[in-house]
Amino acid sequence: MRNMSSFLAGLLFGLGLIVSGMASPAKVLGFLDLAGHWDPSLAFVMIGAIAFASIGFFASRRIEKPLLDETKHLPTKKKIDTQLIVGSAIFGVGWGIAGFCPGPVVVAVGAGKFGAAIFLAAMLAGMLAFNLFDTQRTIRGNADAR
Repeated sequence: MRNMSSFLAGLLFGLGLIVSGMASPAKVLGFLDLAGHWDPSLAFVMIGAIAFASIGFFASRRIEKPLLDETKHLPTKKKIDTQLIVGSAIFGVGWGIAGFCPGPVVVAVGAGKFGAAIFLAAMLAGMLAFNLFDTQRTIRGNADAR
């Protein structure tokens, strides 16, 4: 049941990205082009998504146990630190250069866009590099604590 729910949620998300045009780098770059022909439609998509997601986050506070899992998986970290700021900046620069972010790039790869496949490969390589770096940092931190 959980796999089917995940599949349906992903399908709905992907369809939403296609219908809204957010799988198109031109649409995203038009939103980021404040000095040229600015396209505000991405802002409306973001506002709608935030409003809809907020309902779920607020409702989750009242629910003890999720419907399809044993525990809630909400963020526990509340501090804005250097790692968050640097990661956000890297994300934003990549988004601004390529016009893709993680969700839409998967949709674009599925649509056969070659540039999206290159972006996805680079994104996955960056995630792997981070995991390797973070694992080594954690191992060194634990060794230093002894």
